[in-house]
Amino acid sequence: VQLQASGGGLVQAGGSLRLSCAGSGLTFSDYRMAWFRQAPGKERDFVATISWDGGSTAYTDSVKGRFTISRDNAKNTVYLQMNSLKPEDTAVYYCAASPRGDSYYSGKTYRYWGQGTQVTVSS
Repeated sequence: VQLQASGGGLVQAGGSLRLSCAGSGLTFSDYRMAWFRQAPGKERDFVATISWDGGSTAYTDSVKGRFTISRDNAKNTVYLQMNSLKPEDTAVYYCAASPRGDSYYSGKTYRYWGQGTQVTVSS
């Protein structure tokens, strides 16, 4: 199983980025997908999640209204559209896949992880 995250980069505050995470070696549509992020010196935190069919999403409070998670099961890909970026969004962003529907905010429920993509927001 491989989750390949891409789309990170350097952007000014107020700008946008779209992250992608392509899955292979798994039945993608069987898995809840999520994005987590880890800033320097901090723990890895939940950002957003989407159910297997895309019908349900959830976000951490700090990104609500700015970030949108979506998925295309035909392409085995999950996306994170990030708008109105702030310097505090700077982190390595990881995608993850879980066979479970509960406790989506906890990294412990996710079975597979991508390698991470760096997002840097300058002020």
